[in-house]
Amino acid sequence: MLFDQSPYQCRVEWGRRGAREAAARGDIIMIVDVLSFSSAVVSAAAAGAEIFPFPPDQDGRKYAESVGAEYIFGRAEAAKLGKPTLSPVSFSEEHAGKKYVLISQNGAYCTWIGTKAPAVLAGSLLNASAAAAAANILQKQLGAGITIIPCGEKWADAGEHEDSLRPAVEDYLGAGAILSYLDGEKSPEAAVCEGAFQAAQPKLAEYLWECGSGRELRARGFEQDVVHCSRLNRMPTVPILKENRFLPSR
Repeated sequence: MLFDQSPYQCRVEWGRRGAREAAARGDIIMIVDVLSFSSAVVSAAAAGAEIFPFPPDQDGRKYAESVGAEYIFGRAEAAKLGKPTLSPVSFSEEHAGKKYVLISQNGAYCTWIGTKAPAVLAGSLLNASAAAAAANILQKQLGAGITIIPCGEKWADAGEHEDSLRPAVEDYLGAGAILSYLDGEKSPEAAVCEGAFQAAQPKLAEYLWECGSGRELRARGFEQDVVHCSRLNRMPTVPILKENRFLPSR
């Protein structure tokens, strides 16, 4: 028997497996992939775009055609074409009213797995307080628990008997930021996550800049993404999943 965090209203579970457990419990799910899926979804929704999350191991182009959306290419390819990408800073008002299929190994996949939950939200540092406020309202309406899902990364070369999930500090801090604004009793796992954010908050931008994911994006020429995603409570937009797409909650 797996002993989970169900006695508490606010919980933290990592990655795809955590998303599946939370959905099975009927929890409200908050997807947190700071660098960069959830930050991109928040930025796109703030610009008025609709995002269809999709896992990378299926035919995203065919899916985009079926929903009447544009398929988003990888960062480098899309940048050459002048298209929006997984890069949050690539979205602007010119994308308002448009539909896009966005693929990612972590955030999009966790969203896909969690679609049976009563509500799925996208949270990041950018919208931490607004995301928590929306989750608090839904919790009162639905009487459900809230599980924050820091998505983490995947080891590219995980061995046969090794776990492929690589916990990511930026997602843990994003989860902690949202938890700091949530009502309801927090599990020990959630309380520790919140405490990590509170301890890190004075150096939040520095930690994201120097963490493994931040250094990777900088090495690839996406320094602006790291700076953008490090900003706390800069956007009031809270994307919520409706009919397989993220729309701004009303």
